[in-house]
Amino acid sequence: MSKTLYTAIVIFASTAQVAACNRAGPTITSPKIIDGVLLPDVATTTFVKGVDHPYFPLPVGATWVYQATTDKGLERTSIEVLAETRDIRGVGATVVRDTVTLDGETIEDTWDWYAQDTYGNVWYLGEDTCEYENGKCGSKQGAWEWGVNGALPGIVMPAEPAVDRQPYYQEYHVGEAEDAGEVVGLGETVTVPAGVFDGCLKTHETSTLDRQLSEHKFYCRGVGLARVEQPDTSEELIKFGGLAKTP
Repeated sequence: MSKTLYTAIVIFASTAQVAACNRAGPTITSPKIIDGVLLPDVATTTFVKGVDHPYFPLPVGATWVYQATTDKGLERTSIEVLAETRDIRGVGATVVRDTVTLDGETIEDTWDWYAQDTYGNVWYLGEDTCEYENGKCGSKQGAWEWGVNGALPGIVMPAEPAVDRQPYYQEYHVGEAEDAGEVVGLGETVTVPAGVFDGCLKTHETSTLDRQLSEHKFYCRGVGLARVEQPDTSEELIKFGGLAKTP
């Protein structure tokens, strides 16, 4: 097990511990591993206001725009950190809106909820997502929220990322949302239309629900996600704003 993840609160508990919402400081418990993936223990986690992780900054008003050429057309993803927060089990989660268009037509609209703990880990607390069909919301598959129907949050960005060959759940709602991440590279250089960035972090993201899913993501200090590599296409950051680091 990664010492970094272990000491930086990616810790685990029994089902009874997870069911409780303990606001006290963290204590180390036995790790829980499902399908080879570490499941974070939120029961002993204390959260802070806002998200300022260097690889995953979420200041209010920040925006990112990504673009990818697919076999269906030009796909563009626009992301914005909203001023509003969402109360999830007593935690004031940062709200991020993520809108995807294909050749100018909206195909997906999502509200993601994130929070950072006292150690600096960034947790994913849920999402309200909708896939559009003929201009209307057609499917909300994949939507989940911590505490609803047994859904548990995961860690989307460790406080101290390390290449340790140990994947961790980013979300855990059995049969609905089981994405996992693993840090596989540090000190990467990324060149995208928005700029050239050094010292970037590389992750490999998969899902225990979809064994075909395989993405490599590159997160850069002060910028956040800069590039997503999939087997058949790449999504690149074309512009961003509202961050301490300017293009």
